[in-house]
Amino acid sequence: MKASGNKAAGRLAKAPHEVRIIGGQWKRTRLTVVDAPGLRPTPARVRETLFNWLGQDLSGWRCLDAFAGTGALGLEAASRGAAEVVLVEHDNVLLTLLRRMKDQLKADAVKVERGDAVAALRQRAGQNLDVVFLDPPFADGGNEALFASALAAARQSIGPQGFIYLEAPRPWTTDELSRMGLEMHRQGRAGAVAFHLLRTLPGQ
Repeated sequence: MKASGNKAAGRLAKAPHEVRIIGGQWKRTRLTVVDAPGLRPTPARVRETLFNWLGQDLSGWRCLDAFAGTGALGLEAASRGAAEVVLVEHDNVLLTLLRRMKDQLKADAVKVERGDAVAALRQRAGQNLDVVFLDPPFADGGNEALFASALAAARQSIGPQGFIYLEAPRPWTTDELSRMGLEMHRQGRAGAVAFHLLRTLPGQ
C-alpha cells in the first residue's frame, strides 16, 4: 500500500467513502477511507461489538493499532478515554490522513508512527500493553505467515490481563491459539470476516 507524488495526491482527493467513530468523546466523527489496496475498515457493527466486550470506558489503557489503516480501531479506543494509543502504518497516504485526523481531534494521547506493524510490536515486547488491535491485509485469504508473526509479537507486548483483537479471513482454532500461548475470550463473524478477542493462557 505505497503511494507517492501525484498518485498519492490523487488518492487523497477522491476518497470514495468514510467510516465514523461510534462512541466516546468523538462520537460520529468521520474518518476518510481512500481506495488503497488491502484497506478494509472494521465495520461499525463489529467495532460496536468489540467495545461492548472491552468496555465503554478505557480510561488509562495503553493501546497499539498495529495495521492502523483509517485508524478506526485506535481512534475509537482514544475516543473512549485510552491514555496512550499508537497507530502504526506504512502507507504514505494513510499516514497523512492519520496525522491530519490526530491534529483535527487535538488527540494528545494518540501517536502516529510510520513503520512495519510486526517490527513495532516486537519493539514493545514486555511493555504490558492493555490491548493490541490486529487487522492485517487478508491477501485473498492468505497471509498466514503474517498473521502468525503478528500474533506472536502481540502476545509478547500485552500484559497478563491484556487483550489482542484479531480480524482474519477465517476463525482461528483453540488448538492454533494455545500453541501460541493464547486463548479465545470472545469471537464473532461478520460476512467474510472472523473477529476474535484473545488473552494470554493462564500461567504462560
